[in-house]
Amino acid sequence: MHPMLTIAVKAARRAGGIINRAAQNLDLLHVSRKAHSDFVSEVDGAAEDAVIRTLLEAYPNHSILAEESGAQGDPAKSEYQWVIDPLDGTTNFLHGFPHYSVSIALMHKNIPTQAVVYNPFANELFTASRGRGAYLNDHRLRVSKRNQLADCLIGTGFPFREFSNVESYMAIFRDIMPKVAGIRRPGSAALDLAFVAAGRYDGFWEFGLSPWDMAAGCLLITEAGGLVGDMDGNATHLQSGNVVAGNPKIFGQMIQVISPHLGRDLKMS
Repeated sequence: MHPMLTIAVKAARRAGGIINRAAQNLDLLHVSRKAHSDFVSEVDGAAEDAVIRTLLEAYPNHSILAEESGAQGDPAKSEYQWVIDPLDGTTNFLHGFPHYSVSIALMHKNIPTQAVVYNPFANELFTASRGRGAYLNDHRLRVSKRNQLADCLIGTGFPFREFSNVESYMAIFRDIMPKVAGIRRPGSAALDLAFVAAGRYDGFWEFGLSPWDMAAGCLLITEAGGLVGDMDGNATHLQSGNVVAGNPKIFGQMIQVISPHLGRDLKMS
């Protein structure tokens, strides 16, 4: 395992321990609301602190971009930036719904080079290093081989915080629904992207994500042989926050369904 990935795994497991301990006493947690349907608990903060402390102990000159604490360090002084979501799926976690994850990616000159997505409830550790493949625990991952949309299970994320895109989203949802075997929305984009890498989904799409939601998951998918892009198939997803992912056969078929609905609201979001 690449040394930087080893440190990221250590950080993710520390955060996972904090999350698992807190899951035993959900009724004792202090929770606040950042915005409509956007919750943060003291666990998010404690998990993020553990991740950042672990990473900076090993790499004090690296910069940080984290969901709760924002940017730290000077990206101009280092080519490396860690992009962190300490608990992706907080609403699930607060309800005891076991689909949430720790997501850690290392960007080198704005390109994801190391990725960890960890589901502490199931003890599933998804990892990838650029050019070295993607793994679930010790098993090499490959995206699914299905080539007909009608046979596919597709993941998505509903708009929950920002509703300006909801009409475009519903139009796409209406269009995809009759063309596929099923659609799922468990509520942790980082883990959903890892599921594409693992072949559990054949494809995934969502609007309005942040870099920490998808930087790690996108590297997992490309290292597992899949494709990731924006709603029109271009590689601008980390900038726009809109993502389509899938195995190589299904990715193009999803883009064909999605791209006709791209109004100006999506392209500019």
